[in-house]
Amino acid sequence: MSSCRRAYAALAMLCFAASAALAQGSAYPGIGRTATPREVSAWDIDVRPDFKGLPPGSGSVARGQEVWEAKCASCHGVFGESNQVFNPLVGGTTADDIKTGRVAALKRTDYPGRTTLMKVPSVSTLWDYINRAMPWAQPKSLSVEEVYAVTAYMLHLGDIVPAGFTLSDKNIREVQQRLPNRNGMTVQHGLWPGPELGGAAKPDVVGAACMKNCPVEPKVSSALPAFALGSHGNLAEQNRSVGPQRGAETLKKAIAPSPTATVAAAGDGQSAQALAAKNNCTVCHAASSKTVGPAWADIAKRHAGKTDYLAGKIRSGGSGVWGDIPMPPQALSDADARRIAGWLAAGAKP
Repeated sequence: MSSCRRAYAALAMLCFAASAALAQGSAYPGIGRTATPREVSAWDIDVRPDFKGLPPGSGSVARGQEVWEAKCASCHGVFGESNQVFNPLVGGTTADDIKTGRVAALKRTDYPGRTTLMKVPSVSTLWDYINRAMPWAQPKSLSVEEVYAVTAYMLHLGDIVPAGFTLSDKNIREVQQRLPNRNGMTVQHGLWPGPELGGAAKPDVVGAACMKNCPVEPKVSSALPAFALGSHGNLAEQNRSVGPQRGAETLKKAIAPSPTATVAAAGDGQSAQALAAKNNCTVCHAASSKTVGPAWADIAKRHAGKTDYLAGKIRSGGSGVWGDIPMPPQALSDADARRIAGWLAAGAKP
């Protein structure tokens, strides 16, 4: 065996041994591998309130102003007043708050808004969030020194540190003792209005477990009167496709299927569905739930008996009927389009 082949063989055995060692040390043999220390450190960046995890470094208020104006002010304003989208970061704190560690304005029901420096109880929260999430369009792009500097500038805007101050891992615990709301953290429930403002001390969420004779159907507490149904279209089709909120079905009584809509009989549902799947219709449509496009059942309810109309829409495509996402024209024969359309017009039964 040549020296080159022996080298390749030795390398192969080394790689095999390393992969075997990783597999044996894994809690799930054969699935993935153990993360390397460098990979773990890339994710293990959180900074706790006791400042564990805080990297060494420093940054001055002056340097923080430079970074702020270049990368932060477009969203948060030059002085932390923010714009119409983001809440103000600075304001609402006083010199007395810095002494007591409790922001007095938080107890005022007439105060126009709560800023970040009014609410945050620890400097580590500021440092950690800026480090992991800012700037908005380029998170984790700030250097450690820039994060220290930006944090120092925010603290200066709140009169917590002077203009010539340099924040570092050595003095950040001292700065913590000047944070206006450092003593304001609470673990009480029923935070609003809360006992401090004369409110009842009750949990934020109250639920009763149903153990027997539980209602099967939910009780509807509000509904549109009959004359208003459909006045603004079908509300069920006007919500985003994510999240738990769904609008009510507000269409007026569906049009009864025409007796002439017999292109696809009820017993022909399987072949029509197979034809729809073959032409990739199921990529955007499902039987009873909205995906990219409306459900088969909803199309059948709205366009009952309209075989010709549905066949034309399948062939020509379009948008605006079920939302802004367009359906491209479908390249299938007129006979196939009418078979699918007839199945839908007859109720889209499986």
